[in-house]
Amino acid sequence: MDKALSFNDILKSSFLEKASSFSIVDVAIALGLALAIGLFIFLVYKKTFKGVMYSESFGISLIAMSLVTTLIILAITSNVVLSLGMVGALSIVRFRTAVKEPMDIAFLFWSISVGIVVGAGLIPLAVFGSAFIGIMIMVFANKKSIDNPYILVVSCKGDSSENNAMEYINKYVKKYVVKSKTVSAGSNIELTVEIRLKEMSTQFVNEISSISGVNNAVLVSYNGEYMS
Repeated sequence: MDKALSFNDILKSSFLEKASSFSIVDVAIALGLALAIGLFIFLVYKKTFKGVMYSESFGISLIAMSLVTTLIILAITSNVVLSLGMVGALSIVRFRTAVKEPMDIAFLFWSISVGIVVGAGLIPLAVFGSAFIGIMIMVFANKKSIDNPYILVVSCKGDSSENNAMEYINKYVKKYVVKSKTVSAGSNIELTVEIRLKEMSTQFVNEISSISGVNNAVLVSYNGEYMS
């Protein structure tokens, strides 16, 4: 015999029981802490960014990543059955956005880890761990190197001018490695040399450009990550 669904039956549903048993205070504390640490990650990223083009949207996504991950972990820890379904649902997600800077990967994992730790309730670990990571990144990212690599491009004509240019390079730089050599019609030669300066002085470039047979000499900064 069919029975009509009463209002009391609706209130006794498992969905409403789960909603009523969930602590709003715990959610507010976890999300607030994740927001605070996410802002700290965003500030560290902004202060230590060394790339060519700064992306404001990526910095904001670090904050959102901490909040979203915290929300997911809170849901998983509240119900074992839900955790299995959540893992299956998240396994179909694919991210195809290319990460251009290697440090961006570290910041992404940092934001995700903060969300996991905060969602699990390990608040001291999240706070002190993030503070330690942020300090270490700022210390090493702002450390100035006295042995920066440079790329020297020399265009010359003839073997004699090439030998004279290489003699100047060997005399005035600490270390050099010939990356490429292009020889075109008319004995035109283009050398690409990675160099390490002795005293961070670029005056020798002027002297190389004044050598007979050298058309021009170009010195550019090189971080070892891009090379044509």
